[in-house]
Amino acid sequence: MEEIRVKTTDIICIGMALVDSIIKGFDPEPVSASGFTAVSGTLNVGGEAVNEASAAAKLGMKTAILCTLGRDTAGDMITDSLKKDGVDTGLIIRDPEHATPVTTMFVNDDGTRKSITNRAHRHNFHPENHKEAIKKARAIILGSIFRAPFDDPDIIMDVLSYAKKNDVLTFADTKLPNFRKLTLNDIKNSMPYMDFITPNEDEAKFFSGKTDPEQMAEVFLSYGVKNVIIKLGEHGCLFKNENTMIRLPAMDIEAVDATGAGDNFVAGFATAILKGKGTDEALKFANACGAVCTTAIGAGTALKSYDQVDDFLKEQYKGR
Repeated sequence: MEEIRVKTTDIICIGMALVDSIIKGFDPEPVSASGFTAVSGTLNVGGEAVNEASAAAKLGMKTAILCTLGRDTAGDMITDSLKKDGVDTGLIIRDPEHATPVTTMFVNDDGTRKSITNRAHRHNFHPENHKEAIKKARAIILGSIFRAPFDDPDIIMDVLSYAKKNDVLTFADTKLPNFRKLTLNDIKNSMPYMDFITPNEDEAKFFSGKTDPEQMAEVFLSYGVKNVIIKLGEHGCLFKNENTMIRLPAMDIEAVDATGAGDNFVAGFATAILKGKGTDEALKFANACGAVCTTAIGAGTALKSYDQVDDFLKEQYKGR
């Protein structure tokens, strides 16, 4: 008799969790021998898995996170924030021997940013050891491929192949490599197990070697990925599979901080797909999630609920 697979979680987000120290309006001119000024400095929880999990939970998905945190103040801050947003934190690994990563981010007036990582970001963990949880999810989001723990081709393959074997929808977000350099060739065996891959424009250009978004998408498809979404920032997004191509413009909005916008986009798209929306409608909803995110400082500040995003989306398309 075939096993009945009971799905108890909508989405499990797997990957990096950290604290962002966000400095906005940094003035490079010193005011003293060792002193500088900025408009503001804030601490915000972050990391792709955290941002995506919090957004998905706020959008009404039953969401869990699989990540590793230190037994430190930063780890406590992340766990408390996730719980507040309604994320199941039961899969978090608290490691006394490794500090929770902290990233310093400099945010420009136009919302663009630069970040500084450190050796704490190199710590890996083994999500493939938690297959029973993965098996019970409707979908998993790997955030992000090419960064720990998904800078190991064997781990990527193990998680994705097991997920597909158990009818789990797979979303693979990406990041430019930092401490360990991988290419698409290094993970080519696991790419056919990706239902969706969601690089931003810079990442897609780096990994594909192409400059045109459509050509970028073609490279990913040639490796066996089923669907490609390239996040184009202020230019919207491009979706492509073997049968369809969709281009959507960005929403009309005044961006304050783009931190986490791509992660909110991915969470919004996964949510919409799980709610049964078609690709075009799911992309519009994802675009709206990313846009809403940019209206406040921090990846998890602005987005509040599904209805908020839905109302924003309706307002954007009113009269069209």
